[in-house]
Amino acid sequence: MALRRSGADTAARPAVRAGRHGLFCPSMPALATYIVEDSPVIRESLIATLEELAPVRVVGWAADEAAALLWLGQPGDAGQPAALVIVDLFLQGGSGLGVLRAAARLPRPAHLVVLSNYATPDMRRRCLELGAERVFDKSGAIDDLLAYCSELAATQAAAIG
Repeated sequence: MALRRSGADTAARPAVRAGRHGLFCPSMPALATYIVEDSPVIRESLIATLEELAPVRVVGWAADEAAALLWLGQPGDAGQPAALVIVDLFLQGGSGLGVLRAAARLPRPAHLVVLSNYATPDMRRRCLELGAERVFDKSGAIDDLLAYCSELAATQAAAIG
């Protein structure tokens, strides 16, 4: 839903998008995001949710570790640099832990977060040690992920402008 002011203010102010996770301006640069998730149903739902409720633009995805590392490791614009990488732990091939391990060493640093059904205390600790900034549980922390994306996009927009 877009909220608009009436009268002369309408032309001077862009629409503000309201969601459960705060307000953001659609003209705010979207957070370029790469998703590593093997389930097509979860991946498509996640993409739709992120792009609808947070200032996020998904620039690519992979279903396994090898494809993720190939895309993330490409130089220049070939890999469309992502500001945020969202990683599932259990993949068709390889694991999210391998993605975290390799992504943390890439020349183009990105914010790394994990979104998994297996967010046990031990697994959270391992993910954080490998460079993840946050670990979100798929079953109950989607709102927290959306809030994180909105905060990160706002921080990046403030740094740019």
